[in-house]
Amino acid sequence: MSYRIVTDSCCDFPEKMYEQLDLTYVRLTVNFNGKAYNSYKEKWLQDMYAGLRKGATTQTSAVNPEGWKAVIEPVLQNGQDALVMAFSSGLSTTYQSAHIAAQELMEVYPDRKVLVADTLCASLGQGLLVYYACKQRDAGLSLEELHKWCEETKQNLCHWFTVDDLMYLKRGGRVSAATALVGTMLQIKPVLHVDSEGRLINVGKVRGRKASVEALAKKMGETALPGKNDTVFICHGDCIEDAEYLAKLVKESYGVKEVFIYYTGAVIGSHSGPGTLALFYLGEHR
Repeated sequence: MSYRIVTDSCCDFPEKMYEQLDLTYVRLTVNFNGKAYNSYKEKWLQDMYAGLRKGATTQTSAVNPEGWKAVIEPVLQNGQDALVMAFSSGLSTTYQSAHIAAQELMEVYPDRKVLVADTLCASLGQGLLVYYACKQRDAGLSLEELHKWCEETKQNLCHWFTVDDLMYLKRGGRVSAATALVGTMLQIKPVLHVDSEGRLINVGKVRGRKASVEALAKKMGETALPGKNDTVFICHGDCIEDAEYLAKLVKESYGVKEVFIYYTGAVIGSHSGPGTLALFYLGEHR
C-alpha cells in the first residue's frame, strides 16, 4: 500500500496482532512498582493485575510528539504516507501529541501526508475500530477515503463496561469516595461507557457481578446495528471466566459468530483495576 496505518498500544492487542494486521504502533508507558514498562506480554499483564490486587501502584504516561515522530518518520522515509489512529483525546493527550508530530513531520517531508484520526476510543474499542480500518485498507480504500471512513464510523463504535472494584474509579476521580465506599459495601456494580466525546461516563448501576455482566449484553441488544456484528471484541482485567460468560451471552442472543477476547491493557487497566470487563461492537450510536 502507498500508506501505513499507525496506532498506539492503547488498542490493547496482543503483540503478534499488530504484525498480523500489518500495523506500525507506538507504546504508552506504565510505571509499575517503581519500574517503567512499555511492553505488555500476557504474563506481564497477569503479574500486573496480581500486583494491583495486593496493593501495588501504577502510573501511566501518554505518548509525546517525539515518541510519535520516532515511529511515523521511518514510514515517510520509506516513501509511504501515514494514517494515525490515536487513543481518545477525552482520556489522554496522546492524540494531541500525534497531531503536533504530524504537522512537524509534514514540514520536513512536504511530499508526504500524515492524516490523524482521534478515534475517541479506548482499549479493544480502539482495537476494533483499527481492526475494521485494516479490513477497509485491504479492500483498497485510499488514505483519504480511509480517514473519512474512520471519522464517519467512530461514533458507532460502542464501549460498554463494568468494574469489580469502585475504588480504582475513585482514585481516578470517576466516582466520589462516598459512592465508592457505599457501592463496595452493597456490592453495587457500575455500568459505564465511552461517550461521543471519548470520555468515560457512568450511566447506570446494578447489584452483583453476574447482573453487571448481563447488563453489558443487554446494552448490545438495545443498540447494535443489525447484521454488522459478526465479530465483537471483549477485554477483561484478569477475569477470563466472566469474559467467556459474556461471549456466550452475545453469541446465543445476537448471532455473533466470532468473539475476540484479550486483556484490558496496562494503561486502561491501571485506572479501572482487576475485574474490569468490557464489550465492544458496532451500534446505532454510542
